[in-house]
Amino acid sequence: MSHRKPDIEATEPDVSLSGNSSKSDLKATEHAEHAENLSRRASQGAHPRQTSVAQRLRNPLAGLSEAQVIADVDAWCVEKGLQEHQNVFRKGALIARMGQRDDGFEYVTQLSEEDKDVLRHEIAHRWSQPFMLYFLVVLCAGSAIVQGMDQTAVNGAQEFYFEEFGIGPEKVWLRGLLNGAPHLCSCLIGCWSNAPLNKYFGRRGTIFISCIISFITGIWMAVANNWVNLLIARFALGFAVGAKSSTTPVYAAESAPKTIRGALTMMWQMWTAFGIMLGFVVSVAFEKVTIFGPTSPWRWMLASTSIPPMIVCLQVYFCPESPRIKILTLKIRWYMEKGKYDKAFTALCRLRKHKIQATRDMYYAYKLLEVEQAEREGKSLWKEIFVVRRNRRAAQSAFFVMFMQQFCGVNVIAYYSSSIFQEAGFSRSEALLTSMGTGITNFLFAIPAIYTIDTFGRRNLLLTTFPLMGLCLLWCGMSFFLPQNPDGTPTQARLGSIAASIYTFMAVYSPGEGPVPFTYSAEAFPLHLRDIGMSFATATCWGFNFILSLTWPALVEAFTPQGAFGWYAAWNFFGWIYCYFFLPETKNLTLEELDTVFDVGNHDFSTYYRQKLPWYMKKHILRQNVESMPALYQLHDDPIPNIMRPRGSRANSTQNAQEYSKKA
Repeated sequence: MSHRKPDIEATEPDVSLSGNSSKSDLKATEHAEHAENLSRRASQGAHPRQTSVAQRLRNPLAGLSEAQVIADVDAWCVEKGLQEHQNVFRKGALIARMGQRDDGFEYVTQLSEEDKDVLRHEIAHRWSQPFMLYFLVVLCAGSAIVQGMDQTAVNGAQEFYFEEFGIGPEKVWLRGLLNGAPHLCSCLIGCWSNAPLNKYFGRRGTIFISCIISFITGIWMAVANNWVNLLIARFALGFAVGAKSSTTPVYAAESAPKTIRGALTMMWQMWTAFGIMLGFVVSVAFEKVTIFGPTSPWRWMLASTSIPPMIVCLQVYFCPESPRIKILTLKIRWYMEKGKYDKAFTALCRLRKHKIQATRDMYYAYKLLEVEQAEREGKSLWKEIFVVRRNRRAAQSAFFVMFMQQFCGVNVIAYYSSSIFQEAGFSRSEALLTSMGTGITNFLFAIPAIYTIDTFGRRNLLLTTFPLMGLCLLWCGMSFFLPQNPDGTPTQARLGSIAASIYTFMAVYSPGEGPVPFTYSAEAFPLHLRDIGMSFATATCWGFNFILSLTWPALVEAFTPQGAFGWYAAWNFFGWIYCYFFLPETKNLTLEELDTVFDVGNHDFSTYYRQKLPWYMKKHILRQNVESMPALYQLHDDPIPNIMRPRGSRANSTQNAQEYSKKA
């Protein structure tokens, strides 16, 4: 088990201490703590260098005095041509130095009461933000809607273009390839185009390009005159799907202040669910539109997917370019890499209510970027992902949650629910209408995840929903055994049971495997590996998405609906076992704490939770009064020691330890 004492960083302002405490006493205490930490880590075989990097990534200004910070920011302003804003940058830098605490600015004596009121208001009214930030959020929501519609408009459209192009039920592999083509392109090309597109065009440019591709391919698909043309158009759509899914959540996260960043990142999944619902809605809306022939409704369904990206393309022109930032950690980058620091500051000021907030975030971002670039220099990032245990465990966990997002079976419903309902005995119109209900269910039950993912936790959500999803799929598969009427029509019990099982499955999926994979993958990797780590994770997601959409028709033909649903039910039960024994919790953990969590190997982690099974049985099943098990790891994250707090605000150290232990 990994144990870690609290790290005391020199991030405190120069304040006077009452009693017997003095600044020299504090430095002596810090030196002793640091020596003890190094000794403890060395005895445990840890890597001091890696821990030091984690501390600097958590706060790159740690260890600097106020005078050093002011000297550094003064030189930086002169170098970058920002002298006219030098005074406000001084204040911003001193606030950033204390940034690991929400109330850290209270210790900065150089701030006026007016400055502190601005920062207090930011904490107390976290949703009080400039109009431009909300305009940007609407842009990201529109981009997510595009993503969702691109996925599910094909659900109803395929019922018509299979008929028009003569792709009969016996051509199961061609049916699967037509549906899965965008996801194949996303896995092989789209996800990996994210880095060069962002480098040369920025976040805003990448979103614009991906939406232009979505707009063009939507029209292209609608006018396709044969299945080959349609296949090429759907493959080209994958360029947009991959780049957009990797860029848009980051654009929202990096542009938002940290007080609302998590909620805005979660909204990507929620609005994607809304787009998925719209994909089902247009299938119902255009079912009877037969202007160009009885099988032409599919053209209107696919053409409608061009409307949201057209709106996003128009809107993106009015948004400020984002500071190019690593996922979930604000760092001015794209403008800075181009040497346009004045434009970076102007862009950030449009997204903040006060200049002092913009200077704080910009200077902190620059210093964080320095640490990250030093970490990247001269290293093989792919090698570091798979050779270093901490990174390998993160990649393994991200791979698992992305893989299970597909193999839990959800996209069987998203892509083939209309076919499934018709197989059960619904008419085409009834199948399309019932499919729309699955999309509505998915969207409505995605909304609570904004709250539960940070309270209930990622691991607990998966442990709760995996077995329930497995049972729902078994229920659905077994419902196909229910008898039909003597005339061959399905009974109401058969139809109702199949529909109810799929609706229940979607309700369980939406707060669990729906939002967890992208959130988990975004925070699992170390900062300097997060770009390549997220490309790996999203490629995994889209790759298995393609496998699922390609193989489902053949799977149903070979094993019948009962066997096909049973196959994916079994994967959900496997997911629960793997999640319990191998998947760490990442809720509310700092970068340094994530290093601790992922540095615990598979054997130690699984052994601990295997030994904890009897404890769960006694405490929660038999309701016995049992002693708490020792924590697998001890987590601490308090940048300001108790001795530095004003009289009356000193927290109880035991309570702090218990609070941080709960994170595990």
